[in-house]
Amino acid sequence: MSTTRIEQDSMGTLAVPTDALYGAQTQRAVQNFPISGQPLPRSFITALLQIKAAAAQANLQLGLLPQEVADAISASVNDLLRNPDLMRHFPVDVYQTGSGTSTNMNANEVLATLAGQRLGRKLSPNDEINAGQSSNDVIPTCIHVSAALALQHQLLPALEQLEQSIATKSEAVGQHIKTGRTHLMDAMPVSFAQVLGGWQSQIKQRRQALQQLQSELHQLAQGGTAVGTGINAHPQFAQVFCQQLSQQTGVSFTPAPHFFAAIGSQDTAVALSAQLKALAVSLMKISNDLRWMNSGPLAGLGEIELEALQPGSSIMPGKVNPVIPEAVAMVAAQVMGNDASITVAGQSGNFELNVMLPLIGKNLLESLELLANACPLLAEKAIASFNVRQDNLQRALSLNPILVTALNPSIGYLKAAEIAKQAYREGRPIIDVAAEQTHLSRDELAALLDPAKLTQGGL
Repeated sequence: MSTTRIEQDSMGTLAVPTDALYGAQTQRAVQNFPISGQPLPRSFITALLQIKAAAAQANLQLGLLPQEVADAISASVNDLLRNPDLMRHFPVDVYQTGSGTSTNMNANEVLATLAGQRLGRKLSPNDEINAGQSSNDVIPTCIHVSAALALQHQLLPALEQLEQSIATKSEAVGQHIKTGRTHLMDAMPVSFAQVLGGWQSQIKQRRQALQQLQSELHQLAQGGTAVGTGINAHPQFAQVFCQQLSQQTGVSFTPAPHFFAAIGSQDTAVALSAQLKALAVSLMKISNDLRWMNSGPLAGLGEIELEALQPGSSIMPGKVNPVIPEAVAMVAAQVMGNDASITVAGQSGNFELNVMLPLIGKNLLESLELLANACPLLAEKAIASFNVRQDNLQRALSLNPILVTALNPSIGYLKAAEIAKQAYREGRPIIDVAAEQTHLSRDELAALLDPAKLTQGGL
């Protein structure tokens, strides 16, 4: 048996693998773009198929498709979404035509094949599956829909989990006092409640900023067709399409207020990526704080002990490394890199169409997925499970000459600096040196230098 069949499109005939559900236009793209071997993410294809089903039902409602065709398209979409081998039918490389036309036609051809099999006749990928649509509004719509679903169902719940984990840990260990550090150098004392409270506030702010973008992300380009004028689409198509898609997904989508902006730019995707980058910055700060606090266990700070998850060295027995914070920091670095690419791609809105849409979609979804997967790991396997090393905290606090800052109002900055330098030089507790060098009694000094009181500042 032949391993190929002959398919035809507007450019002529082409051999296509016999078992492929797609047709000639997809095969041309496979042959034209052997670049990365990486198709668009499954979540992108899933959103694209949902868009096709919503479009079919919208066209049915508007009297532009017969019932049997619209239902065959919707049923075929459902079959594909349940298929574990879904991605085998969507092989087009990310690095393709900048509009994503090849991916849109890939979906059109696959659905034409499956729906045609249901109806016992050949369906047109362009005239029936793609009715009232253009790649130029489908792919921008798909970027918004896939990102909106990932944000609502994956990343925001993951951030809520991380935020709650930090709050719970703060309640458990918040009473412990540690040496604060600025410039990585000893500074005034802080409590674990203050440290973790800072982390929790960072995550809360990032979550709220992402939530603020949701309404903008839910505005869709669908209905603008080729350049934003809506040519070949029913005047009510955009509204009916959004109603259908909202019913399918449970997310309230609406037509974009201005199709020319929605097709010619990707400003919302750029803004979302910027917030993902900001979240990545927060996660890297938290991860590095954990790594430093865990450093040692003998020659480092040794303030906490992270959960031991795996051997840390192939040559040094007994070594255990902070693997989760390291993994999360690498995720953060990748998200920052993705944002740089999205920023450049967002500038490629030449006149009426952005021409780096597949790259934007791929990087945006990768960032969302990486962050959504990393946050629960940081919550469960680093923050929730670390132990506080109170002995090391107390030892560092007792020798910290920076506590002398609390004496400034009583003895002045210069005298306090002199005492701090002597304590550093002699390796003695600040209270002992201050008792020798000031008029203050030891009881007065003990009260002024109490680390717990110092964490409250002037309050």
